[in-house]
Amino acid sequence: MPMSPKESQNIEWKESWRDEYIRWICGFANAQGGKLIIGKNDKGAVVGVANAKKLLEDIPNKIKDILGIVVDVNLRREKGKDLIEIVVEPYPYPVSYKGEYYYRSGSTKQELKGAALDKFLLEKQGKRWDAVPVPRVALGDLQKDAFELFRSKAAKSGRVSDEVLAESNASLIENLNLKEGRYLKRAALLLFSSDPEKWVVGAYIKIGFFRTDADLLYQDEIHGNLFVQAEKAMDLLLTKYLRAAISYEGINRVERYPFPKAALREALLNAIVHKDYSGGSPIQISVYEDKIYFWNDGQLPDLWTVAQLLAKHASKPFNPLIANAFFRAGMIESWGRGIEKIRHECKAAGVPPPAYRTDTSGLMVQFTAQTKMTEKTPVKMSGQMSGQMSEETTKQIITLLKSDGKLTSAALALRIGKSDRTIERNLRKMRESGIIEHIGPNKGGHWVVKEKT
Repeated sequence: MPMSPKESQNIEWKESWRDEYIRWICGFANAQGGKLIIGKNDKGAVVGVANAKKLLEDIPNKIKDILGIVVDVNLRREKGKDLIEIVVEPYPYPVSYKGEYYYRSGSTKQELKGAALDKFLLEKQGKRWDAVPVPRVALGDLQKDAFELFRSKAAKSGRVSDEVLAESNASLIENLNLKEGRYLKRAALLLFSSDPEKWVVGAYIKIGFFRTDADLLYQDEIHGNLFVQAEKAMDLLLTKYLRAAISYEGINRVERYPFPKAALREALLNAIVHKDYSGGSPIQISVYEDKIYFWNDGQLPDLWTVAQLLAKHASKPFNPLIANAFFRAGMIESWGRGIEKIRHECKAAGVPPPAYRTDTSGLMVQFTAQTKMTEKTPVKMSGQMSGQMSEETTKQIITLLKSDGKLTSAALALRIGKSDRTIERNLRKMRESGIIEHIGPNKGGHWVVKEKT
């Protein structure tokens, strides 16, 4: 029987047998199974084994004694030489090599440690990270306002009965399956704590505006429970980070963003729900003039590819309990429709569908704006309209400086869509009129809005 032509996720070649190769067998058992071929070199050339009969007797016993599992060990012949084929089935429970856990990833063997080991052991037990109970945390440590926010959203969605919403917070926790015995689960802390970072490192969102990859103009961090993070992050994107193209239909002002709002919201919610919170890194949103990136610390389900993600698929949330709470609150849909919704919204807006990239570091989603939306086209206006727009620019500057007094003139220019010279001129006039005041040095100081609005 001919052997596989190359090493892969499920194939490993070794010239001769060594007991240390039991680690490779452990990795196969903990992953998708596979074959270890003894008698081939790294290039796939057949070198054969001289002691095949003895290996057929020794190898199964050693594997059983050390790993506690049973494998098939077969004698094969190729090009007139003996080969040993060790066939390993994937095991539904964790398999350890003398207390160490190995996992087959691609064509390599990895020892699982720390958060990766915790995740692996939980999955083998049929559990998820967000379902782990946490000691020393009581219902009183959760935020009452967070429960009221959930109740208001769930009431509008109609996905939680009025009877359940009228019950106590303790009963609501039980109905959302956020408690195991006397202990709250991790999901409860992320959803209803005012400061989930007390228990979960990196449970927040970072947003930054970049002129170039190396030139960060301004940034924000969003903290609080996950419901609050979702709302605040979306609000910041629309009011501070994205510049809307303004047009008029008659006397009505129309704002059009470079990316469809519904698609951005869906990408944000996907990042929150599917984030691997054991990784310790915040969700990161990088905004440019013509593109925006959403990154979260997480991976696709086992054996999934980006192509499968983009195709119609079943719902497989990384954090099922968090996903369920967001679904009950009417913030996401079930049945894995998030990607489909994003692509639909982009198509309707005439924007290219987002690109997805996944690797061991996490999952990245990139939106690209329409070219015409990012062009700064001069607009000819009457004197009256020009005056209105000048007043509008002043209002925009005031709004932005109220939210972040450290914004530079360059950052304001990018945000508003005006030239640096125009913004500098407006700042000078506003300063002279007593509307704003600059505190501190030119570099490193900040603006204070003095006008009462």
